[in-house]
Amino acid sequence: MTQPSDKLFAKPTIAKRAEAGVFWLLRAATYFVLACAAVIFLDIGLKGGAVVFKTQAPFVNTTFLTESPETLNAFELHGVKRQMGDREFRAFKAAHEAELKDVHVETYVYAAGGIFPNIVGTVLLVVGSMAIALVLGVISAIYLSEYATDGRFIRFLRLAIVNLAGVPSIVYGLFGFGLFVIGLNMGVSLLAGWLTLAFMVLPIIITASEESLRAVPKGYREGSLALGATKLQTIFTNVLPYALPGILTSSVLSIARVAGETAPIMFTAAFVVRDEMPWQVQHAIDFVFQGVMALPYHIYVVASKIPQNDYTRDVQYGTAFVFLFTVAAIAATSVVLRVRLRKKYKW
Repeated sequence: MTQPSDKLFAKPTIAKRAEAGVFWLLRAATYFVLACAAVIFLDIGLKGGAVVFKTQAPFVNTTFLTESPETLNAFELHGVKRQMGDREFRAFKAAHEAELKDVHVETYVYAAGGIFPNIVGTVLLVVGSMAIALVLGVISAIYLSEYATDGRFIRFLRLAIVNLAGVPSIVYGLFGFGLFVIGLNMGVSLLAGWLTLAFMVLPIIITASEESLRAVPKGYREGSLALGATKLQTIFTNVLPYALPGILTSSVLSIARVAGETAPIMFTAAFVVRDEMPWQVQHAIDFVFQGVMALPYHIYVVASKIPQNDYTRDVQYGTAFVFLFTVAAIAATSVVLRVRLRKKYKW
């Protein structure tokens, strides 16, 4: 009968102990980050959900979701504390001018009304910029993957694209302000915001799209070419459809970055307050040459540019809650589309 080797019961070496220590350190750091994110999202969910949802029918704060931001007027009349938005207060004041003559009214900017224009502006900015970025990004990726020959210039071009992915968003904001707003005379507008945000996420989409195209087996290309298809036909029928799931994965990551950026839209597309909705224009072409309100910029203004109080705190948490939900809804649409494409195009 053979005896077990003493080596099996040997003590772990220093290298193995160090490896185990690094493993548990990385594991603890990961769980710590996830726990911090969970606490933040839970805090926003609880406090923001209390603003958006009600305990009585219709259980949703429709005013907050369907009206524009207003100044809150708080006062006490006949022993009753009242809170009114600016429009309601002006109508009330006209009807009770004598009673309000000696009443002290406290005003709180952006603490009443709702955030409907901000939701609309955010959706328009995300959809428009992603449409531009996906078209340009996929075209560039097709060229780099299918047509470009490996050389110094192409390697330099790929390196430049990777480096551009790490440029801070404030730099893109200044770039968009200088080129589109001033240089091309677009002004603070949707079009300037679309182009700035599209250029900001373009490196991510190009890199991910090129990798997705390269992952498609060469046999798909060779079989199509052998049957007489042109290279362009091969790309659009036998390569691009199978790469779409990976391209949509990059779009999900890009949506989160585009929707959450404040600096680029602050310089190129966003207004603090705008009375008209984007579609309230005289000519169709004016639609893209007007600024909009946006959720991230609204959060920035309410959180840092006005005096803080309990009323503005509710607006901050409510806006953050709706913002997270909006981004999640747009990203979920891309995820669902990606899953369906994966089921349809398997290889």
